[in-house]
Amino acid sequence: MAPGRAVWLVARRELRSRLRAKSFLIGTAVSIAILIAFVMMQSTLFADNSPIRIGLSGQATAIAGPLTAQADAGDLDISTTTVPDVAAGETLVADDDLDILVSGAPAELRVLVRESLDDDLRKVLDGLVQEQVLRAQLASVEELRSDEVLATVANASIDLRALSVPDPLHDQRLALALVIVALLYMALLLYGTMVAQGVVEEKSSRVVEILLATVRPWQLLLGKVIGLGLVGLAQFVVVGTVGLALAVSTDVLTIAGQATSTLLWGVLWYLLGYLFYATVFAAAGSLVSRQEETHSVLLPITMVLVLAFVLGFGLLTRSPSGTATTVLSLLPPFAPILMPGRIALGVAPGWQIALAVVLTAVSVAGLAWLGGRIYAGAVLRTGARLSVRQALRG
Repeated sequence: MAPGRAVWLVARRELRSRLRAKSFLIGTAVSIAILIAFVMMQSTLFADNSPIRIGLSGQATAIAGPLTAQADAGDLDISTTTVPDVAAGETLVADDDLDILVSGAPAELRVLVRESLDDDLRKVLDGLVQEQVLRAQLASVEELRSDEVLATVANASIDLRALSVPDPLHDQRLALALVIVALLYMALLLYGTMVAQGVVEEKSSRVVEILLATVRPWQLLLGKVIGLGLVGLAQFVVVGTVGLALAVSTDVLTIAGQATSTLLWGVLWYLLGYLFYATVFAAAGSLVSRQEETHSVLLPITMVLVLAFVLGFGLLTRSPSGTATTVLSLLPPFAPILMPGRIALGVAPGWQIALAVVLTAVSVAGLAWLGGRIYAGAVLRTGARLSVRQALRG
């Protein structure tokens, strides 16, 4: 039998059995229901409860105590840190490692933000400036004219500068980013686990021995990965399309073009991410002979996916352009989750996207070779759990 035909026959077998299964229909319906709930509740999901990170440079470090006290009195959650110089502080703000840089003398504070400054925090900073100006007036004038002093104090305020113009569509972009991250996480985890469970099921029931009488191990592995991958792709597209149509029709999203682009990028990263993880899941599944042992052998792989998901939500919400987010979004284990989120937010330049795609594709090729060797050496061996070394030797 021709290799291509053998692979297609295995893939078609997986497609027919999975698409007709009730679990596929129920899983798709549940995913759509969760996405609908997410869309409907999106206005309350993006409240940022993390503290406002303020860097103080030079003479401005003197206001650390009063600033914290007045922020606490106004129920503002802030954290302050000392920055060695203004240039370093500007870099931290540009990289989203700081929200605000405050420099200059207490009576002439200069405030740098990336886009905008919280209104309540601005009132606090203006109040500190006015207090310092009032003290200076009281110390320098012997005969005070109250109207002049009050006018001088009232006109005192911070010197505010922003690195960029605020994005009025930021919340919608963030909604797209978090939705695509959640969809990719669920798809990669679900269908990667299915690959492993399918391998263990065939191995424990001895079906694999019958199959390998007509096809080679790499053909069986590739056909299984392709078949389940196409099932996952179908579910991903259906759920994503329904969610997109719902969000646009209810005016939750007004950027239909970018939402469509995000979904298309999601399809690409699903394919790359699935190929990256599926071979690893299959190889891990081939090391055991009982379904009861599957969880333990898959735990390290699922933990990487869970970590990518948790980091994706945290970093994309708080610091999508930060150094940590950028570096992690380029690394193959995290790129399929983080990079599409950064693309949705519009903070990933083309060279970073291209580099992440190339690194992931190269990793897929390497893992396919290694996973294929492990699978071929372990899939016919039953009994106790095998180690990777034993599988490679087999």
